Amino acid sequence: MTEQKHTIPMSQVADIEKSLRMIADIVKQKGREILNEFPITPPQFVALQWLHEYGDMTIGELSSKMYLACSTTTDLVDRMEKNELVERVKDTNDRRVVRIHLLEKGAIIIREVIQQRQAYLQGILDNFSQEDVDFLDKSLHFLNDEMKRDSKTWKSF
Repeated sequence: MTEQKHTIPMSQVADIEKSLRMIADIVKQKGREILNEFPITPPQFVALQWLHEYGDMTIGELSSKMYLACSTTTDLVDRMEKNELVERVKDTNDRRVVRIHLLEKGAIIIREVIQQRQAYLQGILDNFSQEDVDFLDKSLHFLNDEMKRDSKTWKSF
């Protein structure tokens, strides 16, 4: 038996979209407050997060992930390299290619900021029942998986 699709009312979709947007804004704002304790800017943090999550990248790849011009990303990487957060390394397979590599100092900042954000979220989730936390976790994973799947389908056109 196949599961039947149902149409969700646009008003409910609008409510969910607004809630997700507002939650993302609060997380971003909380993250910026936490970042004030560290010697990096929000764009540098975003770049460090991408490198932490996906490993070494070229300036072009990082620019694409961050939706920035290559020249802007180059300036960003220059400042991060000066602060010993990242380093430029030649690709082992093609020495013409230069990759941005996350250094330990940058990785430590990422871990500390993420730990503080998670502690903040844990404090909020303490007001939820375990059943509600489990449902939220399962629902967000499902939403994320569906969006990733849809994104791959959309990119193939």
